[in-house]
Amino acid sequence: MNVAGYLQEVAREMRKVTWPTQKELISNTVVTIVATLVISLFIFGADRVISTVLEVIYG
Repeated sequence: MNVAGYLQEVAREMRKVTWPTQKELISNTVVTIVATLVISLFIFGADRVISTVLEVIYG
C-alpha cells in the first residue's frame, strides 16, 4: 500500500469516529485524575506500612 492509499484509509476511518462531547471529556478526565490520586495514595500508604514493618524487623 502506498502513502496516498494509507492516508485515504486513515481519513475514511476518522470519519467513523464518534468524538466525545466536552461534558463527556471533562467527566472522563476528572474520573481519571481521581482514580490516579486514589491509587497513588494507596501505593504510598502501602509503601509506608511496609517500610515501617521492615524497619521494626531489621531495626
